[in-house]
This record gives sequence, structure tokens and C-alpha cells, in this order.
Amino acid sequence: MTILNPMSKGFIGGIHLPENKLTESLAIEVMPAPKRVYIPFAQHTGKPAKPLVQKGDLVKIGTKIGESEGFISASTHASISGKVLDIKQHAHPVLGSSQCCIIESDETEDWASGVKEKHDHENLSKEELLSIIKDAGIVGLGGAAFPTHVKLSPPPDKPIDYLLINGCECEPRLTADHRLMLEYPVGVIEGAKLFQKILNAEHLIFCVEDNKKDAAKIFARENEEVRVLNTKYPQGAEKQLIKAVLNRTVPRGGLPM
Repeated sequence: MTILNPMSKGFIGGIHLPENKLTESLAIEVMPAPKRVYIPFAQHTGKPAKPLVQKGDLVKIGTKIGESEGFISASTHASISGKVLDIKQHAHPVLGSSQCCIIESDETEDWASGVKEKHDHENLSKEELLSIIKDAGIVGLGGAAFPTHVKLSPPPDKPIDYLLINGCECEPRLTADHRLMLEYPVGVIEGAKLFQKILNAEHLIFCVEDNKKDAAKIFARENEEVRVLNTKYPQGAEKQLIKAVLNRTVPRGGLPM
């Protein structure tokens, strides 16, 4: 049964900012690859990745250039095909400075061998899926860049009953999540169901604000449960979203689980 839940009243407080979603009607475009990239080994919460390459090495798209160090860490990969010019300290937007891999493009689109889609993912175990996610270096894009495999590994005494997919994107101007939901809804749903499998969560809810009803309708047509929320800031913050959707309060200093 398709469930399109009525609009939630949300959490107490918040502010209504001018949205200025000027790009919400523009399709996602693929930008040309840069001629040179500076890839920091610290682009996530936790310990920086350990360099696996050195000056002069040839790499391809997807080549692992940094290995995660410890549980809260993430691997890094080459985003272009080319030659490693250097491994050295370079300016970092958060840390000020960080060890970095500098790659000069060879202007090809060659991918590293072994990098491919796994079409049998529905038959993979929780442990296999977590290993793939960790090896891929997937991290969150909400600001902290927290390693995704860590988020998907809650303590044994913290069973997960609800998985909320946060499509609120409450900040002014930002429309990337909105466009992803409109253009790649099947991929979003498949990824969410993989997370649901890993967490063994009974319920899966897609959460969007009421300025993205077109995305909500797409998920509803796919027989997914959708919660439409008031458009206000910071609706997409995890604690506020949990309160708005489930009426549960995450304690101060507690984790959203």
C-alpha cells in the first residue's frame, strides 16, 4: 500500500528563510574533469587515510590512493586518470593544512580494474555490504563527512526500528538532493533498502519538505512511505527530523538511534 502521510507539524521553533532555490528546475550536469586534482587524505571525520601511492605512480579513476586507518576513517580514491605529481601538505578548507595527493590528468577516462557495479547486491550479506561501503570510502555530505560504514554499525544494544531518509534539504539555495530524488529515484530507493537491510530496520520512511512535493509523489508511486514536512530551517537536522517524524527526543549528547 502506498502511504503519503499528511504533513507533520514538525518540531518546535525553527525559522523560515528565503528559499531562493534558483536551480531546482535545472537538470544535473556532469562537469568536465579537471586537469589537476589535490586530494586530501583527511576528508572525513576520524583518522586520515594512509597513502598507498608515491610520486611518479600512474593511477586510474577509482584507484585506491589512501587506505583507511582504524574504524573511524575512510579510504580515498583517484578521481581522474593520470600521474601522481607529489604527496605533500596542502591547504585544507577545514584543517588549514593536510597531507594531499596531487594528480595530473592524462586526459583519458580509464577506470581501475576491478571497479564495477555489483548487480547481485540483494544476495550479499550485511557484512559484505559493509565491507564494500568501507572500501569505497563513502562518507556523509552533511558537513562532518562521517564514514558511512560507522553510521551503519550501531552498538548491539541499540536495535534500529526506523530508518529515516533525509530529503529535507532545508538550506536556502541548495537543490542537489531535490534533483537527485527527481532524476534518480530508483537508485535512491535501492540504496535506502540496502541500508535498511544492513540495519535490520522494520520501517523505512522518506522525509521531504513541502516545497518538494514532486519528489514525494515519486516515492509514493513506488509504494514507499513518505512523510511531508513543513519547510523551515533546520528541518533537516537529525534531532529535529526525528522529533518531527517520530516524536522522539534524542537526549543531549546522545546518538540518533
